[in-house]
Amino acid sequence: MTPARVALPRPHRPATAAGCPPPRSEALAALKVSGSVGLAYLPIGIAFGMLVAHSGLAWWWASVFSCVIFAGSFEFLLIGLTVAAAPLAQIALTALLVNSRHVFYALSFPLGRVAGMAGKVYSTFALTDEAYALTASEAARAWPGRRILWLQAFLHACWVTGATTGAALGTVIPVHLAGLGFAMTALFAVLVLDAFRTRRDIPTPILAMACALIARFAFPSQLLLAAFALFTASLLARHVCQRTAHAHA
Repeated sequence: MTPARVALPRPHRPATAAGCPPPRSEALAALKVSGSVGLAYLPIGIAFGMLVAHSGLAWWWASVFSCVIFAGSFEFLLIGLTVAAAPLAQIALTALLVNSRHVFYALSFPLGRVAGMAGKVYSTFALTDEAYALTASEAARAWPGRRILWLQAFLHACWVTGATTGAALGTVIPVHLAGLGFAMTALFAVLVLDAFRTRRDIPTPILAMACALIARFAFPSQLLLAAFALFTASLLARHVCQRTAHAHA
């Protein structure tokens, strides 16, 4: 006689919402998207870590700054302010002026997709220029909140890794740092080119260039803040004009 077949229970798999990929796939998707930017973070972080080590601060301050502050341009400025024992009010004012552009990022950053208060707090903390650029693309409009969080976490980890590595190397290797500051500018240029290839919107970069030139000559001491304010006002005005034109069409 043929032995009876006994149906074995299938291993239990965690249920996921319909159409919602499991967390692991979101982490892998975020890693693929952020990989190139994360790799660009490493040499910049190494330069920052070496600068910390050569400024007379203990090497582990590079890890502390990169973990707690996570604002590349301001972290470079903070080294000089810390070494000079600048007053706390001066440091706070510098941080406000340098990072004021994040106020404009918040107008369109998809924070509403991030679930939970803890997730929203970390996503706000980890909102960098590169994270904003990656989430502002057309493809990113369908990203769930988990992918956005994973992307920001990967970028943060790359920055901390680069800064810690650079600080460790800076304690034993004397390095000339001249010219490495252009790496951040080159990274922004690549992000702009990628965004333009995705959305060939010629008026927008022309408008941005015009706002930057006006701010350069009219408000040289507050160039970044003025340029962002002018650009935001120009985009809002263009949006209103386009809606008015469609309404009368």
